[in-house]
Amino acid sequence: MNIAVLQHAAFEGPGEIALWARQHGHPVSVHHLYRGDPLPRLDTFELLVVMGGEMNIYQYRDWPWLKPESAFIRSALAQGKRIVGICLGAQLIADALGARIVQNPEHELGWLPIGWTDEGREVFPDLPFSSTVLHWHGDTFELPAGATRLAANEGCPEQGFLIRNKCLGLQFHLEVDPDLVKEFVDGQGEWPTGPYVQTPEVILSKTALYCDQNRQLLHSLLDRFCM
Repeated sequence: MNIAVLQHAAFEGPGEIALWARQHGHPVSVHHLYRGDPLPRLDTFELLVVMGGEMNIYQYRDWPWLKPESAFIRSALAQGKRIVGICLGAQLIADALGARIVQNPEHELGWLPIGWTDEGREVFPDLPFSSTVLHWHGDTFELPAGATRLAANEGCPEQGFLIRNKCLGLQFHLEVDPDLVKEFVDGQGEWPTGPYVQTPEVILSKTALYCDQNRQLLHSLLDRFCM
């Protein structure tokens, strides 16, 4: 299975998704849109992975590649390509499916808990009841029509969605390894405040534990989604 990754920022690479792909022998091509790489051809991949980024999905003036990327995601969905979206990527997929993207009432930044839904555990039987995952967002999506809600938490009611054999969107970052978390912290500009925002020191102190716990969780989700 050929995998194309759309990357929006230097510090938000595929991380553990690339490791999962290597372990399964899936070739991966990474397209760095923020530095001018062209979008891949639709006939060159079976799975599209859309990564996160600091931008809002509608900031076309500041990041002009966002508009053609949005059209590309719509075309990929129309052609039956499977798509995985992480944070901004999940918002782009939700937008392509007709759902609204809005500012979340609070920023979420740090290692915070989510609860997996009963509907999510029916599709992914290996899911626990809850997980602590890395959040790094100020916007969120509404649940797309026909999608299964996968997760929620106190700070943000929409944390993930699934349309079987079509798309998987996660508002949080299961793909991070310790090096990526350090890059997230170092790449953050203005540090927001709020009840769901941790300090850099707290985030880094918990990284090794939670990255290790979430690696198998991510791999299990990808295994079942790509069956």
